[in-house]
Amino acid sequence: MAEIKTSTEQKGGQRSLQIVVFKLGNEEYGLHIDQIKEVVITPAITRMPQTPSFVKGVANIRGNVIAIFDLEDRFNLTRTIQERGSKYTLVVESEDVKLGLLVNEVPNTISVSASDLDESVGIINDSSSETNYIKGIIKSGQRLIILIDIFKVIDHEMNSSIKKASVAA
Repeated sequence: MAEIKTSTEQKGGQRSLQIVVFKLGNEEYGLHIDQIKEVVITPAITRMPQTPSFVKGVANIRGNVIAIFDLEDRFNLTRTIQERGSKYTLVVESEDVKLGLLVNEVPNTISVSASDLDESVGIINDSSSETNYIKGIIKSGQRLIILIDIFKVIDHEMNSSIKKASVAA
């Protein structure tokens, strides 16, 4: 991915957010750009035993073996990723974990005003975790984009599984 910008910028005194947008099922989802390290063409994935179904396996990306994560499977969404695999992987990295997220289309980056983010969305909680991973809904024209915090999606149990599957170079 080209130059990564910070997730918030000032435009004429108004705060704007840089969001990476991608499709899961029939809906658009977004992540703050600072949660994404890069976008790569999905390499060969090696299945790992005794991992959750949404952990598709591991792949070698730029010398790092990282866990590959399928959010459609994790969120129980209608499948859009073809059986032969997705075309692109979003590489997500924090101090604790590095993983890849499968997507079919090249994600795009948009800049939205902070006022376009409705953070009062407390309707949906993941029943398997105590934290709400949906940060809000972005209204951009006719589009509604679900903004998620990928690091909240990964609870302690999943984080442990992914850490076991990942190997730092």
